[in-house]
Amino acid sequence: MASGKSELKSRVLTGLGVALILTWCLLPVVWIISLSFKSQSAVTNGSPGFFPSDGGGAGFQNYVDVIQNDQFGKAIINSIGISLIATILSVALATLAAYAIARLEFRGKKFVLTTALVIAMFPVVSLVGPLFDMWRTIGLYDTWPGLIIPYMSFTLPLAIWTLSAFFREIPWEMEQAAQVDGATSWQAFRKVIVPLAAPGVFTAAILTFFFAWNDFVFGISLTSTERARPIPAALSFFVGDDPFNRPASLLAAGAVVATVPIVILVLFFQRKIVAGLTAGAVKG
Repeated sequence: MASGKSELKSRVLTGLGVALILTWCLLPVVWIISLSFKSQSAVTNGSPGFFPSDGGGAGFQNYVDVIQNDQFGKAIINSIGISLIATILSVALATLAAYAIARLEFRGKKFVLTTALVIAMFPVVSLVGPLFDMWRTIGLYDTWPGLIIPYMSFTLPLAIWTLSAFFREIPWEMEQAAQVDGATSWQAFRKVIVPLAAPGVFTAAILTFFFAWNDFVFGISLTSTERARPIPAALSFFVGDDPFNRPASLLAAGAVVATVPIVILVLFFQRKIVAGLTAGAVKG
């Protein structure tokens, strides 16, 4: 009986803990979604209505206005293009570099990995000033490459660190067997090693894409027009008709729309993400 009561108490406490964590994490999400369905007058007056029938709600009109907004449309294109290019380049370069670090023996290999991790953890704000002056001098300010390069400077070291753990787990004999069967070193790497490290490659790509998509500091500091401004930075320029009364409901709708791609990626690929993170941590 004592063990049964102890087990029941443990389950109750676990359930309460999970409920508190979910409430803490989801409360901001629920709040911003509810705010996105309100009209500006409802936000100003503090009305609890969400839909027009409630007397103050805007319903889905905020989402229609945001999607039809030219500024937001250009920001979506910028974010998709910049994030995808930064992800592809970072993962491709990190795959080659991580393979060399895992397979080759050379002096300073640990120093290279440590330096890569330090760079990945470097404060982003400290680079904004120098990059601003440098980019304006060489003509990269307010361009896609002007954002892709800083993104890669942070995501590439993290991807190298992640992928090197996966390549170390792959038996060296498999690559040697492929070469004995007549495959070249490049063919063995491309057809044997890379497919076996696919979970790690996928995890590195997801982390890189998340960083590029969610970045605000570089996006707001290294752009001045809609030509290269990504979504997080573009939302800060949604001023509306009255600059002293920002359209909170439109901003909330824009934030929800900007978050949807990330949520879809996480829900659709959550098993692969978890598998990749746990597999890379076995012998790292």
